[in-house]
Amino acid sequence: MSKPLLLKEFKPKTNLVVPQHYVPKPKFPVIDIHTHFGPIIIKDYENAYDTGKVVENLKAIDVRLVFNHDILWGEELDRLLRKIDGYQDFILTFASLDVTKLDEPDFDKYVEKTFKEHKSKGIRGIKLWKNISLMLKDKSGKYIAIDDERLKPIWEASAKYDLPILIHIGDPKSFFTPIDGYNEYYDCLELFPEWSFYGPEFYTFEQLMEMQENMLANNPDTTFIIAHVGSCAEDLGFVGRLLDKYKNMYIDIAARINELGRQPYTARKFFIDYQDRILFGTDYFASCDTSDIYPYYFRFLETFDEYFDYQSERDPIPLGRWKIYGIGLEDSVLEKIYYKNAQKLLKVNI
Repeated sequence: MSKPLLLKEFKPKTNLVVPQHYVPKPKFPVIDIHTHFGPIIIKDYENAYDTGKVVENLKAIDVRLVFNHDILWGEELDRLLRKIDGYQDFILTFASLDVTKLDEPDFDKYVEKTFKEHKSKGIRGIKLWKNISLMLKDKSGKYIAIDDERLKPIWEASAKYDLPILIHIGDPKSFFTPIDGYNEYYDCLELFPEWSFYGPEFYTFEQLMEMQENMLANNPDTTFIIAHVGSCAEDLGFVGRLLDKYKNMYIDIAARINELGRQPYTARKFFIDYQDRILFGTDYFASCDTSDIYPYYFRFLETFDEYFDYQSERDPIPLGRWKIYGIGLEDSVLEKIYYKNAQKLLKVNI
């Protein structure tokens, strides 16, 4: 009898025989609205990649524009802009601001000044991250909630300066439940326990979703792109109801085809129903190989292939012990997802 296997060693190979299609290039041009060229993902980004080569590789697979997101402002933002200098017609940047200043009496003036500076530097939007609500605390020691009234100057400046906000609020639901045998992201959280937000010190997933809706409802003039399928790829009915209620809400699909592809009937209907509000994004980061990310997205969107991997074997982050299925979108929908929605919303041409 063979020795017992550790769970991480169990990697069965299927004997299923079904049609398979490798899709190295998309059917239509692509605008990737969710990529990373800076330190939020790539710690030594100034030495980690050659910007010109990265742009060349992306253009080779018909990616026409990318939007670069990082939590940077001031001098650190200038460093990143120098790294991508010469390619800013291809790499368009969303920047950020220091929300921990919200207790200061002149926070509104700080926000106004920062937005003006961003505009002068060609910044195309604002990126906010899950550190709001889950990591950052105010002067009283409480986590700063995303629907905190003190953040109102940000939403107002976003509308005033026409800088849409791409915001990452919620992680997969499993990141908010115990790391045990019932957690379907057990492998992932065992490797990265710091990604777990389960415990009395954190807001629950349900509380985050309530805050997210408050943010949308209270700021109708602000355009929000809620990253990662509106924070809740596991419940497309919930996301659809938000999209129905809040016309200022858009979503991207970055880093969630693992979830979308295991519910192909529901996902396909969702993409068709909300085809004008969904943006193509991947979470691609500049130091990785395009072939490790993009073909999986193209295959998911363009084919009806069954039971295939949602990421490269080289990807070190396990996101669920399952395969995915393609949703075979019609051309008219596919074009909107790949580039037309981004063109319209973000006012760009390719």
